[in-house]
Amino acid sequence: MKLTLFDLDHTLLAGDSDQLWCEFLIGKGLLDRSEFGRRNEELHLRYQAGTVGAEEFASFYLGTLAGRTPGHWEPLRLEFLRTQIAPRISQRSREVVRRHLDAGDLVVMTTATSRFLTELTCLYLGIDHLLATEARMAQGLFTGEPEGTLNMREGKVTRLHQWLAARGLTLQRFESTAYSDSINDLPLLSAVHRPFAVDPDPLLREHAEDKGWEIISLR
Repeated sequence: MKLTLFDLDHTLLAGDSDQLWCEFLIGKGLLDRSEFGRRNEELHLRYQAGTVGAEEFASFYLGTLAGRTPGHWEPLRLEFLRTQIAPRISQRSREVVRRHLDAGDLVVMTTATSRFLTELTCLYLGIDHLLATEARMAQGLFTGEPEGTLNMREGKVTRLHQWLAARGLTLQRFESTAYSDSINDLPLLSAVHRPFAVDPDPLLREHAEDKGWEIISLR
């Protein structure tokens, strides 16, 4: 049995979904650039360096959804996929996903970004299974807060074990592969048999070279 795990942002996608969503909403006049633009860039840089707190990161980006229903956001979410996400997914990314699907692997996208922002991307790539940060809801509205274990850093491994256990499976049963660009995914990459560093950030590249991990580009 083979399990293949794909990170999304800066791995399959040439960009960061959360950062792009903020810029998209700023462009629509729904977020104030002076308030969100600087903070968006700051968090993005700290995420790349592996220094941002997981709760701080998740709460900031989930806060862009707060106070509205999924139905309210749906037209914008569809436009976001069409105009900001799909054009940033390369042919090489689509090919590597398709290769694993055609081989019969259990393929899972695992991302720190919210499920609401990434589930359409998952479907666009033909991936049936998604592990993502969950958004808390109250009375049908997004609260702007995360729900449960954040799907980030060690949380990706925790969530993966929980997801497999719910299906009567364990990670040890699989020949496992993971693809990621980020030092934040070091716990996930270290947990699988075959880690791929994809267009890696400097910290992950250094670690991958030290460990002899495969380094590839999907750009």
